[in-house]
Amino acid sequence: MMRRVVSAAMLAALLSGHAAAQQAQGSCSRDIQVPVALIGMSTTQLENGSVGGIYPEALQHAVQKAGCKFVYSVVPRARLEVLFEMGKADVLIPASRTPARDKIGIFVPMISHRATLLSLAGGTRAPLTSAQDLLDRKELRVAVVRGYDFGEQYQWLVRELARQGRLYQEVDTVAIARLMQAGAIDVTIMGPTTFHGAVQRDPRVAGLADRLRVEAIPELPWNWSGAYVSRQSLSQEDQAAVRDLIERVAKSPAILEGFQRTYRADLLAESVRPR
Repeated sequence: MMRRVVSAAMLAALLSGHAAAQQAQGSCSRDIQVPVALIGMSTTQLENGSVGGIYPEALQHAVQKAGCKFVYSVVPRARLEVLFEMGKADVLIPASRTPARDKIGIFVPMISHRATLLSLAGGTRAPLTSAQDLLDRKELRVAVVRGYDFGEQYQWLVRELARQGRLYQEVDTVAIARLMQAGAIDVTIMGPTTFHGAVQRDPRVAGLADRLRVEAIPELPWNWSGAYVSRQSLSQEDQAAVRDLIERVAKSPAILEGFQRTYRADLLAESVRPR
């Protein structure tokens, strides 16, 4: 009888120790791979090479509290899309919601966002009021960031501009800003905060930050922006853990407050709304 009691006690202790060890390891079974593209002040690269910005900083406490570890790396936006599609990126952030991404990831909305037409203020050009208006104004040269996706109507507009031979596709926002500054393009399509955040960090084009002309068109409506959690690379348990910690941040004011600390109110009014 004594042996049975001791054995039961030892078993209970072992189970308790195992549970404690699991808890100490955290709710993620492995490091979470989060490659990011540099997007305005949303995701940035610090002088020491580490990743910062509104989204990583807002997530930091929740990631630590959950006992997880996000491993960030910087890649071009087009490469980032490929990594997520191939199941080599566990989280895609920030990202607009699209049907294609919904097929391979679980979306967590964090803010409402929209892309607009951006150009330099001060000219005599008549306002652009629609996608068709932009397509009809064949003298206007347009540039976009390769890999950006703001939905089906955006993709249609990009295809039509390419068919007309008026489209430049660049690796990042700063490359577009340099073309705009040189007079090589007239219009770009992205969120005002993305453009403003990128140029103010680069002294070569910083002067463009306060010269933006912002034009919203109905074909680029408000859409959810947030994070995708991969269904391909993560186990169901890790999917749930990562989704839960991102959801906690999304329900908090952290992301919106990050934007409010970083951007002028007029830029936010054109492109960012709370969840």
